[in-house]
Amino acid sequence: MTDHSNESDLVPGGGATYASAGVSIEEGERAVGLYGPHAARTKRPEVLGGLGGFAGLFALRDKYREPVLASSTDGVGTKVAIAQALDKHDTIGRDLVAMVVDDLVVCGAEPLFLQDYIVVGKVVPEREAQLVEGIADGCVLAGCALLGGETAEHPGLMGPNDYDVSGTGVGVVEADEVLGPDRVRPGDVIVAMGSSGLHSNGYSLARKVLLDLGHMSLTGHVEEFGRTLGEELLEPTRIYAKDCLALIADADVRTFCHVTGGGLAANLSRVLPEGLHAELDRGTWSPAPVFSMIAQRGRVDREEMERAFNMGVGMVAVVAPEDVDRVLAILTARHVACWVVGNIRRAGSSEVPGAELVGEHPRF
Repeated sequence: MTDHSNESDLVPGGGATYASAGVSIEEGERAVGLYGPHAARTKRPEVLGGLGGFAGLFALRDKYREPVLASSTDGVGTKVAIAQALDKHDTIGRDLVAMVVDDLVVCGAEPLFLQDYIVVGKVVPEREAQLVEGIADGCVLAGCALLGGETAEHPGLMGPNDYDVSGTGVGVVEADEVLGPDRVRPGDVIVAMGSSGLHSNGYSLARKVLLDLGHMSLTGHVEEFGRTLGEELLEPTRIYAKDCLALIADADVRTFCHVTGGGLAANLSRVLPEGLHAELDRGTWSPAPVFSMIAQRGRVDREEMERAFNMGVGMVAVVAPEDVDRVLAILTARHVACWVVGNIRRAGSSEVPGAELVGEHPRF
């Protein structure tokens, strides 16, 4: 029996078309047309041309003495499943920008531009425009340009309502101003910057505990959060790039640490030189209720929680001890929750150099 259900997608002679295979070039072009105003909001003076070219062009001006380019690529993981379940797609883009630019700034680089990649099972121009709107919002917060990107339609590999996003960012830092482990000294102080929630890590575990095991509704109000579970889980990742650049401009910052997958101690260990040890005091802050809810309802032990989640700390700065008060004042003026969370010292003979958490969280 012949199936004529897609005859409108066939050429007059009855042959297959790209549309009959599930790809709509027209809808893809319409989606790109909706992106333009959002990208325009992010434009920097160094951007040459506009959307539509095969490559984005960005001119490095003469203000740099010995510029070093920094690059980073990331995505937002299974947080997109929450956005898809709620049909709310205007914040995921901010998460994407945060995950990229806050990695760039760790070495002291100013984010210059970002390019996104959106892959979908079926192009829905209005939905993809919401995604790009969020990306543009994030770029404005980070001070970088949305230089271009790609939207790809993958029918057969993804369901019609499925999508994923990733991005690559490029930043610049002077060669003699690169931050990193070589600058860290014994006696340096570790300043924590509060997270806005789960950010974009640990969502597979959070979804397993709260939705699969806990049978919680994304649209249900949660008293501990003061809003619905879905609103809590979709809270955008904080973008610290401009805050970190403000610290670099006015204080002696040795390095930063972006707290993502692996948790606070593991990520801080990545920016410590051999022979030095970081001690982080849990007693200096109390994680937000979403962390304790996951721990309690899923009976997740502390070690696993601290590996999977940021536990309330999204970024840390390792700073010279004489500049601690200045750093705290700058961040407070920029409305960033901050506190001294620990210090750097030489590792003892029986210690494994790196970072460790000690003490207990209050009210956790």
